Amino acid sequence: MYQSDAVGLDPYQTQEPKSAYQTYAVGRDPYQAYERAHGPYQPHEPGYGLHQPGHSPYDDQIPDPKSRMLAIQNAKAYLLKSSTTSGLNLYDHLANMLTKILDEQPTNAVDIIENISKDVKWAQFQKKMDTLRDEHEILPTFEAAEKRKALFLKANGGDEELEEEIGETPLPNVMETAFYFEQAGIGLSKDESYHIFLALKKLISVQPIQTCRFWGKILGLEMNYIIAEVQYHEGEEEEETEEEEVIEEGGKRRGEVEDEDEEKEKEDEPPKSTYKPPPVIPKEENGTGANKYVYFVCNEPGKPWVKLPPVTPAQIVCARKIKKFFTGRLDAPVVSFPPFPGNEANYLRAQIARISAGTHISPIGFYQFAEEEGDEEEEGGGGRDTCEENPDFQPLSVAEMVDSLSTWVHHVQNILKQGRCVWLNPFQKSEEEEEDEEEEKAEEPDELQQEIGPPLLTPLSEDEGIQNIPAWTAQPSTNLIPQYAVAILQSNRWPGAYAFASGKKFDNIYFGWGHKYSPENHTPALPPPVQAEYPSGPEITETRDPTLEEELAFKAAKEEALAAAEEEDDEEDIEDDEEEEDD
Repeated sequence: MYQSDAVGLDPYQTQEPKSAYQTYAVGRDPYQAYERAHGPYQPHEPGYGLHQPGHSPYDDQIPDPKSRMLAIQNAKAYLLKSSTTSGLNLYDHLANMLTKILDEQPTNAVDIIENISKDVKWAQFQKKMDTLRDEHEILPTFEAAEKRKALFLKANGGDEELEEEIGETPLPNVMETAFYFEQAGIGLSKDESYHIFLALKKLISVQPIQTCRFWGKILGLEMNYIIAEVQYHEGEEEEETEEEEVIEEGGKRRGEVEDEDEEKEKEDEPPKSTYKPPPVIPKEENGTGANKYVYFVCNEPGKPWVKLPPVTPAQIVCARKIKKFFTGRLDAPVVSFPPFPGNEANYLRAQIARISAGTHISPIGFYQFAEEEGDEEEEGGGGRDTCEENPDFQPLSVAEMVDSLSTWVHHVQNILKQGRCVWLNPFQKSEEEEEDEEEEKAEEPDELQQEIGPPLLTPLSEDEGIQNIPAWTAQPSTNLIPQYAVAILQSNRWPGAYAFASGKKFDNIYFGWGHKYSPENHTPALPPPVQAEYPSGPEITETRDPTLEEELAFKAAKEEALAAAEEEDDEEDIEDDEEEEDD
């Protein structure tokens, strides 16, 4: 068509008419000839005159093919120039626009050509993969699926044979527990519960675990914590305690050596403070008290399980004074006042111990005290610290368990104000220490009163409420079908703690932020008062600077003293010489 237009050919004519250029060359009216050959516009239209002979470089002659190709290349080079602001070029932009129009074929494309241009430009600034255009962006759901893929791998047949030989498996039936809690609208989705089920199975296959239970889920600002409560087989935990004891002994030995070095340097050092910090209360041994169970946590099913360290009384005491949100990172520092002795892993372990001591309950009669151990402890004057399942347990009806809180009891030991479940006198010393430190006994404070908490298997009816709010709320899962209802208990002191009972089955679970409810706003503890300054006296009062006259008098007196001393020395020398001559 370009060639036909250039030579003035009409594709619908059978013979070649003269072109507009030729007509113009022989002296005819150029405008009339141009309108007959190419005239798309009328004289009164805006586009009139754009294709008139004055606008073409080849007005007087037919363009040469080489010149025409050069003009095309120059025009294309101009269209390929990139913009200094957007970096785009007009040639690619027009090509993309035409491609988009031909692919989509919108109606009245000329009316929306501006919008098409904007869409094409906007697509240029979207994320591209450069040469990897076919590679899709990895979505978070895809990454989570890749992590959980290992949970669905079948174990070897040897594991199943071992479970059959052992008899009972420590793996809890998480899906059954989730079903009972679902009756009251409590719990996680079925997919997440099943993933946790598989994660616990993987944990049991790796660790020597005797009992395992899904404790619950604590929410965090960045990530959440899925918590498993386990007990090791007998003998597996002793190795860990021995290692801890060796470390503690090594620390003491180093301390003794440091003390000897300090005693040598005391002579040259200034006086030190005589303040003695209160004695450190030791933690309870593994398998007893607040450290009865071991806890493993992970952020999501499929991620590795991390074992939490044992809790210390100092951490529990400090955790009662602060309130911090969890971040989801175990190594995150806990910035608070009073300062917490540890990181987020220690704070999480302290909160787990507090929640377990206050919210783990069971139907009355399900647990009982061991007869032999109980008699021995009563003779010694101590309380009962352990209980066992009652084989003759007869469950109560759901209506009875909902109507009265006395049908539920605490089966986890209460934590005292000291931070331990069993009270310990920090000033009590052994016989050798008493003989060596008889003089210091008079300076020690009076004996502390022993802390006594509620005993084990205490009914919930004795729990103190929060102002006008009861400590627990009991209700059936449904009132429409009471014969198939489940008894549900909710803790008002620890929001997120629930318990269910149906026949001989019961369980406890926690879903929350790990904070205790307080009717008033949390007020951090105030810093201690500023210490008073040392009383001023003549011993520490600075001397007055002497005047010039006093300095001159002091120098004169000093010179006189020196002169008198020199005269005495000279006289002594003379006397010595005379004595020698006489001899």
